Amino acid sequence: MKIGFIGTGEIAAAMVKGLSGRGHQIMVSERNAVVSAELAAQFDDVTVARNDEVVAGSETVFLCLLADVARGILVNLPFRADHSVISAMVDVSVSDLAILCAPASDIAITIPLPSVAVGGSAMPVYPENAALRALFGDSDVIIPCRSEAALNAHFGASSMAATLLDQMREGAAWLANMTGDPKAAEQYVATLFAGFLRQTIEEPHTDFADILDSLSTEGGLNATLRAHMRDQAVLDDLTDGMDMLKSRLGLLD
Repeated sequence: MKIGFIGTGEIAAAMVKGLSGRGHQIMVSERNAVVSAELAAQFDDVTVARNDEVVAGSETVFLCLLADVARGILVNLPFRADHSVISAMVDVSVSDLAILCAPASDIAITIPLPSVAVGGSAMPVYPENAALRALFGDSDVIIPCRSEAALNAHFGASSMAATLLDQMREGAAWLANMTGDPKAAEQYVATLFAGFLRQTIEEPHTDFADILDSLSTEGGLNATLRAHMRDQAVLDDLTDGMDMLKSRLGLLD
C-alpha cells in the first residue's frame, strides 16, 4: 500500500516503525525535518516529501498534527475521493475532517500509542476502517467503537498511561534502591505487569477483577499496599482527574 503521514511527531514515527518492512511505500512529511530525515535514513521504504506530495502519492493518509495546525493545513491539500484518511488527532471530529479533507469520505479516527512501533498496541477506531485493519490488524488489536463519543472516552482512558507508568517507575526505583541494579529493577516491574496484561488478553474469561482477586489474600503484601492506596484516596484522584477531561472530549451529559 502507498501510505502517507502528514505530521512526523512521536506517534507518526511509531506507526512508521510498525509498518516498515511489510512491503509498503511510505512517505512522511517534512514538518519535523529531524524526525522525517531519521526515518528515511533508518528505513529503505520511507521517503520524505512535501505535504501536497505526500497526499498526492498516497492511497491511505495518516494525519498526526495538532488540531489548530491541521485546520490551517489540510484544506489546501489535494485529497481525492478514493483516499482513506485516518486521523490520530484529538479535538478534530469526523465531521470536521470530512470538510477539511473533502472530497475524501472514507475517514476514521484512531488512538495509536507509542507501542504501535513494536506491535501489540490497542487501536480504538471510529468508524470501523478497512485500511487501518489491513495495515495493523495482524500486529495490533483493533477496537471498533460504536460512536465518536465512545472513541473519545478511549482518548480519556489513554491518559492513564503516564500516571500508571509514573507509578511503575517509582516502584522500580524503590526496588533498585534495595538491590543496587536499576536496569534489572525496571525489567522486573515491566515483566511483572506484562504477564498480568497478557493474561487478560489471551484468556478471554479473565478480567482485571479476576487478577485482583488472586492478589487479594488478606494480610498479603498486595492487599496491604492496595488498602494503603485506597486510604490515601489515590483511586478517587485518578477518577477525578479523568472526569476533568470530559469537557475537552465532549463527554459531558
